[in-house]
Amino acid sequence: MLFDITYLDWASLAWLMLCWITYSLFAKRQAKSVASLSSVLHVHRINWMRRLLQRDIRVGDATLVANLERNVTFFASSCVLILAGLLAALTATEQLQSVVTQMSFAEYTSTRTIELKLATLIVIFIYAFFTFTWSMRQYGFASVIIGAAPMPNEEGVTAAERRSVAIYGAKIIDQASHSYNYGLRAFYFSLAVVTWFVGPWFLIASATLVVGILYEREFLSKSLRALKEVEGIGDKLFEDDKELYRRSLIKPEKESKNR
Repeated sequence: MLFDITYLDWASLAWLMLCWITYSLFAKRQAKSVASLSSVLHVHRINWMRRLLQRDIRVGDATLVANLERNVTFFASSCVLILAGLLAALTATEQLQSVVTQMSFAEYTSTRTIELKLATLIVIFIYAFFTFTWSMRQYGFASVIIGAAPMPNEEGVTAAERRSVAIYGAKIIDQASHSYNYGLRAFYFSLAVVTWFVGPWFLIASATLVVGILYEREFLSKSLRALKEVEGIGDKLFEDDKELYRRSLIKPEKESKNR
């Protein structure tokens, strides 16, 4: 034992961090070569920003961004409440230890181990809070871009400037979405940590299960297949953003000629 904490508990904590970090790096790299929710939605966001430039009234677009930001705000507020509860629980570790030991299927847990588990959850939700609040700020940046976007018939605005608004406006929303996704992953892995109170093997199994769930939802889900079929987005993945913008302009022109 080290500091009255078993080596198996330390190993399970290390496995959690390994699963979390490895999957994050894997998902980021895999999305560059295989269709994922993030890569597909990025193409949709470019189309969204391009069409926004063709609208005189953009109240609906601002409402959509505000709705996305509202979802992030909910989770950020939840992190604050959860942290308050965890800090309160940290002052009552002996009572919590008594509750855990009364479970017939739970392993014996020392007070130091309880403190380690609570501290792990506290660190996770602090991280989640920072990622959610950064996502909120980035959605705020996107709102500014929407407000500053040139009107359809505005003079003095070049095609290159319109293209940059669409491409980089979509990029800002994409980065906000990534931060939101990181925070959601923290929530997923925090649920795995909850099983740690039963025993270290439960944490190892739960962390592994979380990785499987995340992979299935981001790379194999039915929602992903549906998003790929919308306007044939699946055929436009992994292209340069400028090329995506150019193709999104050419397609309507070809359709109009065919008609």
